[in-house]
Amino acid sequence: MRTRQASRAKAAAATIVGLVAVTGIGLADPAFAGAETETSTVAQQTHAAALTPGTPCSTAARACVDLESQRAWLIRDGKVVRGPVGIASGGAEQETPIGHSFRVYRKSKDHVSGEFKGPDGQPAKMPYSVFFADGGVAFHGGDRSRSSAGCVKLGLGDAEAWFNDLQNGDQVQVVNASQETAARQTATR
Repeated sequence: MRTRQASRAKAAAATIVGLVAVTGIGLADPAFAGAETETSTVAQQTHAAALTPGTPCSTAARACVDLESQRAWLIRDGKVVRGPVGIASGGAEQETPIGHSFRVYRKSKDHVSGEFKGPDGQPAKMPYSVFFADGGVAFHGGDRSRSSAGCVKLGLGDAEAWFNDLQNGDQVQVVNASQETAARQTATR
């Protein structure tokens, strides 16, 4: 009886190990560590792709954000159509997530926050919201002199341009330019 249980346990363990190998998920996977959730394959493909001139993002992106320089760009067909423009990104403990394969999934012209209040005690206004990452992370108009709660705040005119140009499914890349440069150098070796 114990031998049969041991055999079943070994078979179950082998199945799990096989699934882990096939899916690329491991105990040290960044998704479990709360870091960037992309697989290394996506990152490698992104770092091998051509850059949109003047940006730290690939030509696959429709919107590019560099958290280091606090700038953003709109891109179409591998060319910058607007930017660089100044942004405000997430602050301490509410950082803007980094990733190469975010997708626009919702837009709301007159959105108001369900979490945060403005100075008047009313829900904070988030005009021209373009949502692209889990947790309600969006491009939107706002005061760029203060960090956000993870969103990418743009000047009102720029937020309107992002809202009008981006469509559901469009790719958004959020990067730190120096890390992108280092990753690209490693990928080409």
